[in-house]
Amino acid sequence: MTVVVARNLSNIRARIAGAGADPERITIVAVTKGFSADAVRAAVDAGLCDVGENYAQELIAKASAFEPSACAVAGDSLRWHFLGPIQRNKVRALAPVVTVWQAVDRRAAGEAIARRVPGARVLAEVNISGESSKHGCTLPEVPALVDDLGTLGLSVLGLMAIGPSGPPELARPGFRAVVQLARQLALPEVSIGMTEDLEVAVQEGATMVRIGRGLFGPRPGASRLRR
Repeated sequence: MTVVVARNLSNIRARIAGAGADPERITIVAVTKGFSADAVRAAVDAGLCDVGENYAQELIAKASAFEPSACAVAGDSLRWHFLGPIQRNKVRALAPVVTVWQAVDRRAAGEAIARRVPGARVLAEVNISGESSKHGCTLPEVPALVDDLGTLGLSVLGLMAIGPSGPPELARPGFRAVVQLARQLALPEVSIGMTEDLEVAVQEGATMVRIGRGLFGPRPGASRLRR
């Protein structure tokens, strides 16, 4: 798997460059949802230090198999990104291992994180598609949420959004709005773009992309582990 992931990572970086950005300035989060710990090892061996999981139990189980120093990049540490909706009853177990909480969409979630991890690094999740299947606050709600998270003592790094279902180009207006809002709020990070809409996200100003299938191929069926 390591050879395949390394080759796929090279392709992802080429796509980022082709979209007009410096691949070294874009954080690639390897999304290992549904894959075994071998996928994490392959990503780390390929030089990726940022790994994302959507389900609490999967993240906890995989994190227990790796030391923070496992990252293959000299002087760097393995960073776990929690990408799923924040369930307050899961925060206690996640707190010791999560580096970045990418999907904080309401004050109550921020309060749960702040109680366990004062000063935790978080992203505010925005729902740009209006799809009920996707989490996140609306664009007009973002400034108040960012203020709330800041008053809780959390370190708000930026905004996160998932593109709408359908052709990648449909994501462009929403991605552009999220990037513009992040700049207005002086937030440095914008986590947008996945395998399908990577180029659109990069062209609109992504600083972070979340890649699963583009690195590891199709997921091997639904995970038995639950949030």
